[in-house]
Amino acid sequence: MSDRIVTDARYLKKLIREAEALADESMIAFAKLKQAMLAARQNPEVGVDTGQRALMRLTQAEQQAIAMSTNLLRVHEELSKVARVVGGLDEGVPTEIQEAAFSDGELVSA
Repeated sequence: MSDRIVTDARYLKKLIREAEALADESMIAFAKLKQAMLAARQNPEVGVDTGQRALMRLTQAEQQAIAMSTNLLRVHEELSKVARVVGGLDEGVPTEIQEAAFSDGELVSA
């Protein structure tokens, strides 16, 4: 295997992990935002329906973030397959993603 292939593989590995981490960070941020929105709505001076549309939109954004995360897992899996074909065996532990991570079509929409 050439040095260029090894260098490219390591760079792609770094980038896919960064992308997956950013997807997780976005979901964490959405969760914190939802928690703050719901806590603010519990103020007795605020109507119980205040911000309902915003919560619905945030829920849509969360679903899209989960779909993005799932697609990134698919990208990771495909890159791992390419690494095995082009470069031989993965260095260290190969990436194996369980089929169950992709199986719920209702939650993941492309």
